[in-house]
Amino acid sequence: MKIDLENLTIRKAHEHLLKGDFSAVELSEVYLKNIEAHNKNINAYLEVFDDVATQAKETQKIIENKKGTILTGIPIAVKDNILIQRKRASSASKILEGYTATYDATVIKKLKSAGAVFLGRTNMDEFAMGGSTENSAFGPTKNPHDVSRVPGGSSGGSAAALAMDGALAALGSDTGGSIRQPAAFCGLVGLKPTYGAVSRYGLMAMASSLDQIGPFGKTVEDAEILFNAIKGHDPMDSTSVPDEIAKRNNEVSIKMTIGVPKDILDSPGIDALVLKNFNEEIAKLKGKGYSIKEISLPHAHFALSVYYIIMPAEASTNLARFDGVRYGLSKKGGTPFDDYAKTRGEGFGREVRRRILLGTYVLSSGYYDAYYNKAWSLRNLIGKDFEHAFNEVDIIATPTTPTPAFKIGEKNNDPLAMYLADVFTVPANLIGIPALSIPSGTVDRDGKKLPLGLQLMAPHFREDILFSVGKSIF
Repeated sequence: MKIDLENLTIRKAHEHLLKGDFSAVELSEVYLKNIEAHNKNINAYLEVFDDVATQAKETQKIIENKKGTILTGIPIAVKDNILIQRKRASSASKILEGYTATYDATVIKKLKSAGAVFLGRTNMDEFAMGGSTENSAFGPTKNPHDVSRVPGGSSGGSAAALAMDGALAALGSDTGGSIRQPAAFCGLVGLKPTYGAVSRYGLMAMASSLDQIGPFGKTVEDAEILFNAIKGHDPMDSTSVPDEIAKRNNEVSIKMTIGVPKDILDSPGIDALVLKNFNEEIAKLKGKGYSIKEISLPHAHFALSVYYIIMPAEASTNLARFDGVRYGLSKKGGTPFDDYAKTRGEGFGREVRRRILLGTYVLSSGYYDAYYNKAWSLRNLIGKDFEHAFNEVDIIATPTTPTPAFKIGEKNNDPLAMYLADVFTVPANLIGIPALSIPSGTVDRDGKKLPLGLQLMAPHFREDILFSVGKSIF
């Protein structure tokens, strides 16, 4: 049978594989042909693995022996900062060009056990620092809906791979919106799980108190299937939460109430059509029987400022390990200090250097208390605001992004404008709650239909509520 990639979902593919309508090998071949046809223009993949056919043959045997899972034989794309043993992983940086992973990330182990087929590693903003995938050392990724525009970032390669039908699902990482923003820009579903719900072991750390691995899918169910496969406690990750705690949270009943935070929606810079689209989505939810309640998050307008203090501070600390001594790029100078300076100066891109400098500054003597400690105090206040809100509502809804996808190069000389694109997404990372972006229609720009996203946020470990509400409207 002809494989209809545009309308294929994980469940549909699984059913076809079980029936024998096509094999795992045939499915992977179709995706490889599509990648060959489109990737030169889109630059979603940095590398397509040379063992895809071998992987697919092995999973086909499992399917024929009726021992597979719903993910057996399903072709998946993986962000370049998630380790796959014996595969290269560069985090889209010259400083790690040629580095080969020596072990599997926990999420990769889980997906291997489930029988997934890994197609390749996808492009990203270098070390996940950016919101457009323009900061990659290996060139920008383009949005399949309009190649003159960005796909979002930092997981833009994973989103573009899925949007161009170059994978059936994908993994990304989300530190301040890096799954949800590309999902919105590319017309996909993207989930940032609860902090601690998915192991970070084998993820190259950017900001350790914010990072989470999560799924991209074409549908809410696809994202749910992938999330269920990768979630769970991992003793290799000290921030991983025991399963019994996560389960305890899921026993709380819900009231079918959606909260709308007017204090965030009144932020400057929100596109009028994005706001109109959001109000239409809220009306849809009301039509589905949900109660809509206006809520207040009095400290939420500080979230972006707090994020851009804490994130660079943690990033500057985490990236200190890339010194040219143990692995990756190594440049020689006259002294050991010169070696470090030359290696890091040539190996790191402009945005990474900028954030290292910012982070080092806010952690320096005399500024630590003035910036970093105050940011943490505000982070706690923002968390309390959300905690109070979730006593009244089950879900908090916002647009995912303040604008549709912007032009490539449009914000390159204005870092603050780029950072403002995270205004709706960073609160979920700061307080560790799960957040889901689902497609919410399109707007017309320059003769192209550009996707928009609706963001739903829930209390800790209540991804189940997000999936339930998401399925009801998409």
